[in-house]
Amino acid sequence: MTAKIASIQAHEIMGGRGPALEVIVTTDTGATGRATPESGVSTGIYEAAFVLDGEQRFGGKGLRKAVQNAMEIAPHLIGMPVSKQREIDEIMIRLDGTPNKARLGANTIVGISLAVCDAAANAAGLPLYQYIGGVNATVLPMPIFGICLSGRYRDPGNTRWLKPSYEIIPHGAGSYEQALEMAERMHREFTRLVLDRYGLNVYRRHSLDRSYDSFWMIGATKDDREILDLMTQAIENTEGADKIGIYYDAAAGCYHEADIDRYVGIYCEGEKTRDQMIAYYEEIVANYPIVSIEDPLHEEDMEGHAMVTEATGIEIVGDDLFTTNIERVKMGVECGAANSMVLKITQVGTVTEALDAAEYCLSHGYNVHPCGSRGDRRAIADYAVGLRAGQVRGFDQRRMMALEAELGAAAIWPGKALFRGHKQS
Repeated sequence: MTAKIASIQAHEIMGGRGPALEVIVTTDTGATGRATPESGVSTGIYEAAFVLDGEQRFGGKGLRKAVQNAMEIAPHLIGMPVSKQREIDEIMIRLDGTPNKARLGANTIVGISLAVCDAAANAAGLPLYQYIGGVNATVLPMPIFGICLSGRYRDPGNTRWLKPSYEIIPHGAGSYEQALEMAERMHREFTRLVLDRYGLNVYRRHSLDRSYDSFWMIGATKDDREILDLMTQAIENTEGADKIGIYYDAAAGCYHEADIDRYVGIYCEGEKTRDQMIAYYEEIVANYPIVSIEDPLHEEDMEGHAMVTEATGIEIVGDDLFTTNIERVKMGVECGAANSMVLKITQVGTVTEALDAAEYCLSHGYNVHPCGSRGDRRAIADYAVGLRAGQVRGFDQRRMMALEAELGAAAIWPGKALFRGHKQS
C-alpha cells in the first residue's frame, strides 16, 4: 500500500533560538514525520528567505504567518504519495513563485519538505538514513565538538554573533563512543588551561547535549592565537594531534566591511586585507593542527576562497559561501573555491534541492559537511549517514549513539583521510 499524505499541521513553538515552526505530516497509514526548522546565526545573503510576522511579539520573529502559509500549501499536497519528494518540493516551489521562497517562506516550505521525508521513511519502515542512502549508508559521521567562541575585537554594529567558533574533531577515534571520550578529556584539559590563564574572567556556556559546550572569550584575549595555543596544548596533553584536529567556523563575512573592503576586528584588533587574511591562514595552518576552516572570507569572494584553498591545502568549507545552493556550488567548483559544503537544508528550502547540491559536491570531489544548527539536530546525523558525508556538526548525541548501535560492525569510520589535501606534518 502506497502511503499518501492525509494531513499537514503547523504550529509555532519555542525552539533553541526562540520561536520555531513545527510541522507534522501524517499519512493515511498512520506514519508521521516532524520538522522544526529555525533560522541561523550567521546567515548568507544567498539563503532562501524566512517569513516572520514582524510584529511586537517575540521581537518580530513570531511565526503565525508561516503557520497560515503552511495551511495554504496543505490542500495542494493532501492525497499525494508521501514518497514523491521531488514532485512535492516542486509543487511548493511553484506555489511560492519567487526566486528565494519569500512569499510562502523557506521556513514553511522546508518544514513541510523535511517532515514529508521523515514521514516517507517511517511509512517505508526504514530509518531515515537508510531511506536517504540505501544499503550503502554505513559511514558513521565523525562528530565535531564546540570548544570556544572568539574574543571579537570590534563590533561595528552588525556582527551577527561571537564568531569565529573553535571546535575539535577526534578523527583518530575509530568510533563515536571513543570520540566522545576523547573530546571530554580534551575539553577538561582545555578548561583547566583557560582557568589557569584567565581565571574566571571568561563566561562559560553550557550545552545540555555536550555537542557544543564552550567558553566565550570576549575581553579575555588580545589575539585568537591565544585560543589556538591553548587548544593545541590541550590536544597534545591528552590525545595528540594525530588523533584530534581543530575545525573552526571563521564566519569572516561577519567582520567584512564592504565600504572599505577590509576585515575589521577579526582574530585581533585592526583591519585586514584579503591578502593579509590569506597569509594569516597559511601561518596558522602551518603552526596548529587545523584540519578545516569554514567561511574564511566573505561570501562574495569566490576567487579569494580559491586562493585560501590552494594556499592552505586543508578542507575549506563553504557555508555562507554556498548556502546549500547547487548554483553557488557550481560557481565554486568552476574556480576551485573551497572543497567542502555545509549542508543546511533550511538555507535552500527543500530536501530535494539540498540533496541535489550535496550529490553535486560529492561527484566533483567536494566534501559535504552536515550541520544541524537550524533546528534539525536529530535528523542531521541521519542525513550525514545517508549521504556518507563522514562528518557532522550540531548533532543530537542520543541519535548519534543510536546510529552507532544500529550500524554495528558495518560502520565505517572515515578518519583523517576525509580531509583531502591536508598538509601532513
